[in-house]
Amino acid sequence: MTYALGQGTGPLKGIKVVEIAGIGPGPHACMTLADLGADVIRIERPGGQMLTGGPHDLMNRGRPSVALDLKTPEAVATVLDLVADADVLVEGMRPGVAERLGFGPDACRERNPRLVYGRMTGWGQDGPWAHAAGHDMNYIAITGTLHGLGQVPEKPQFPANLVGDFGGGSTYLVIGILAALLEARVSGEGQVVDAAIVDGTAHLNTMTAAFLGAGTFQEKRRSNLLDGGAPYYDIYETADGEHMSVGALEPQFYDQFVELLGIKDVAPDRYDLATYDELRDLIAAKFKERTRDEWSAIFDGTDACVAPILRMSEAPSHPHVKAREIFVEHEGFVQPQPAPRFSRTGASLGLPPAAQPGLHTREALTAWGIADVDGLIERGAAVQAE
Repeated sequence: MTYALGQGTGPLKGIKVVEIAGIGPGPHACMTLADLGADVIRIERPGGQMLTGGPHDLMNRGRPSVALDLKTPEAVATVLDLVADADVLVEGMRPGVAERLGFGPDACRERNPRLVYGRMTGWGQDGPWAHAAGHDMNYIAITGTLHGLGQVPEKPQFPANLVGDFGGGSTYLVIGILAALLEARVSGEGQVVDAAIVDGTAHLNTMTAAFLGAGTFQEKRRSNLLDGGAPYYDIYETADGEHMSVGALEPQFYDQFVELLGIKDVAPDRYDLATYDELRDLIAAKFKERTRDEWSAIFDGTDACVAPILRMSEAPSHPHVKAREIFVEHEGFVQPQPAPRFSRTGASLGLPPAAQPGLHTREALTAWGIADVDGLIERGAAVQAE
């Protein structure tokens, strides 16, 4: 599939984004913008990024890969030329690095006052840890979020990098960029979006802060309504060693749950905390009587709020997931469709991830109106992969 401007079909069609390639939340945010129709041009190091790259790196989908040596003045000038005709720039470097390289917010907005400059970091642009290294679990640790995760009393359990990098990070970067784009249409001026994982994760966890403030939250894992403390909101093993998720919170859903599980006449009072262990043991023993697939058939489509826990490789085959085409095969890889969905300007998948950095250097820079692309390549400021 070749690259051309305007290939996107989503509601962001016509929005132009310059992405300074990084890892984790930045690429995820730019994937999302590209999924929704924006023209995103991904600027990579000639050697690529650590832990990323290749045709399997789905977070790099939907946009061309351009390799520029940002240590050269010509490459930096090229970035500024791209910015002059862009709506957004996204970078995920440590504070001050983009400024030292020559494409910080001031330099970019001098070329384009309407530019929205999105900055993605873990700690934020200021504060005593702003320049320190870190990763997802470090960021969510200091916000009070990690402490409560998991059902193991001995220590917290971290859900890969979903909560920080993608929940508190890229999601809030996209929200900030879209909000700033809307404001720029009114004011005529862009601005800097400081998206920090620590900020986003804390905001993501607002409900827990509310429970704590109300005095209804115990800072002890597996002791609250939504962390496995209640036996009717937990995970249970089945006869084949698989698991079912149970979220029967509301009374009417709980009533259907215990009826379908077959414990309606023997289950203790769900409101009696003293019998929670008895109720949990009863539910656990019952789930052990059948396999995951057998229980799935029993609870299928009901209001009992029970669903099988599937492996990633199994998810595309689930009847509901399959009916909505949540996963599709595109360019040889099964992958999630763009989300959310739109009634009139539906999003679609575009370019597959580049097999190597700089695969689209010549065609993408030319499409964006950059002059003398061949000269940039000859002089080493840009690299065209074979």
